[in-house]
Amino acid sequence: MSLAAPAAWPGRQHWPALPVLVGLTAAAAGVGGAVVVGFLVAGASSAPLDWVELLTSPTWDPAGGAYGAAAMVFGTVAVSAIALALATPLGWAAAVAITELVAPRRRRLVRGGVELLAAVPSIVYGLVGVALVRPLVSDLAGVPGGDSLLAAGLVLAVMVLPTVVAVSVDALAGVPRATREAAAALGLTRAELVRSVVVPAARPGLRAALLLGLARALGETIAVFLVIGRADGRLPSPAGALAALVRPGQTLTTKLGGPEPVLAGTSGTHWAALSGLGLILLVTVAAVTLVALRGSRRQGVGGGRRLDRAARGWSSRHRRDRLVAVARRGALAVPLVLVAGLVVVLVTRGSAALDPRFWLTAATGADAGGVRDQVAGTVLLVAATGLIAAPVGLGLGLVLGEYAGPRLSGAMRTATVTLGGVPSILLGLAGYRVLGTGLGWGKSWLAGALVLAVVVVPVAALATTARLDTLDPLRRESALALGLHRSQLIRSVLLPHAGPGLATGLLLGLARAAGETAPLLFTATVFSGAAALPAGVVDAPVVALPTHLFALSQDASRPAALEAAWGSALVLVVVAGLLLLAATPARRRLEAAG
Repeated sequence: MSLAAPAAWPGRQHWPALPVLVGLTAAAAGVGGAVVVGFLVAGASSAPLDWVELLTSPTWDPAGGAYGAAAMVFGTVAVSAIALALATPLGWAAAVAITELVAPRRRRLVRGGVELLAAVPSIVYGLVGVALVRPLVSDLAGVPGGDSLLAAGLVLAVMVLPTVVAVSVDALAGVPRATREAAAALGLTRAELVRSVVVPAARPGLRAALLLGLARALGETIAVFLVIGRADGRLPSPAGALAALVRPGQTLTTKLGGPEPVLAGTSGTHWAALSGLGLILLVTVAAVTLVALRGSRRQGVGGGRRLDRAARGWSSRHRRDRLVAVARRGALAVPLVLVAGLVVVLVTRGSAALDPRFWLTAATGADAGGVRDQVAGTVLLVAATGLIAAPVGLGLGLVLGEYAGPRLSGAMRTATVTLGGVPSILLGLAGYRVLGTGLGWGKSWLAGALVLAVVVVPVAALATTARLDTLDPLRRESALALGLHRSQLIRSVLLPHAGPGLATGLLLGLARAAGETAPLLFTATVFSGAAALPAGVVDAPVVALPTHLFALSQDASRPAALEAAWGSALVLVVVAGLLLLAATPARRRLEAAG
């Protein structure tokens, strides 16, 4: 006799309120992505646009009617190439060290230490670039001020490194233990086992790590904006490409993050060209993300090269093994040293934040006072974002994990990951045009929260779906055997089980949202003059830590502004860090309750 009960027992009909709400919240997530794409397509179609000129000409001169983005494309490629050239080999070697050399009991701690780099808001990296990287480039390359493509690439390398490490560790850990044991039984040293068996088997995942790192580099705006110099028309000849790296430049994101999108109006060729830049950026990031996801899913067992040499020259091979292990441990030390160095720099230079009065005093003038109102504005934005993103992320997660079939679920998961990879500057521009201009809200804290919710929802939804995937099928079958409807199954079984995943994803997403700068510049914040707690929605901006730090970083040549910037950076890192630290105990409490 089957234990499964019919979907609805006779005489027990219920209005499907929960499925309707789930569908509505999932549709809201889809609307967010559709608005961004539709906004860019409509903008690019608002006036005749010469796409050939846009892609091939280096001249960007709105006053003269010339709209060529070739120099920006070169800048984007250059800074991304520098970042990946540094971060990829270091990240791969560090990932191998974590999976193959670090003791299992310490592995999670070491990996968490490396991934702390990902928790640092991009505006803080921008400040580090302004205060430390630019002077370094200036001294080494003789560049006045240090603004250059090289400085931007160095800052991006540190930002990309934790992405490469995290994805690579997952890929290497996915190689079956039996494969490792079989190779070791043939007499391979550890280094040979990694080179001949583990790395070939994990190659699709390692390639995905590189591509996801590239997507991260392509979409970064604020940190690059502060150190690249933002010079138009710098398209070098092939022979002068290397020399151009130590000169100021421009990328697609820095052009979109500057003042031009606000000055260009809502139509005309200038606005169409800027929208075209956004479309190029969006399509590129989406394509890279899709290729990375497809590659990571093809990971399988491979390798086996040079296995016939296992029995020859053991002594020399063993010495080489030790040298390789030392090199890999050295690569692992680099991100850990970067984390420690960043903490030391923030604590020593941001000592103002160690005084409670800095947190409790309002800012005065350009760089005096504290950050009381900025903290209040940031907390308001994060809280409102959480209230919006929690139900939408949960609804989308339930659709992905429960309602959608395997094929539809796979397509929707890919779309959700792609939405999570959309550069935040595009979200800010879309929010500015749709909410600020289209609905007449102007600068509004609610507009900022809605835009930040698009950043958080994919993280929360995917974490919820991953948690639902771990549900024991016996629990579902037992619930159905008791006669539960699907709505009752969701309320009684799925929601308690998915709670830890939702909480973790929501807190991780909010930690990222707390440090977002580019979307807030266009939608929600002003640099000064806003009330700590706005009274309404229309024309109700706030001051927030990320944009406050952005303003101070641009004026970092003055000691008072630089000192205030470091203090604000430490406060922002503390706020984001508290959200990350809250993820673990929140998850454990929900797991115990579920």
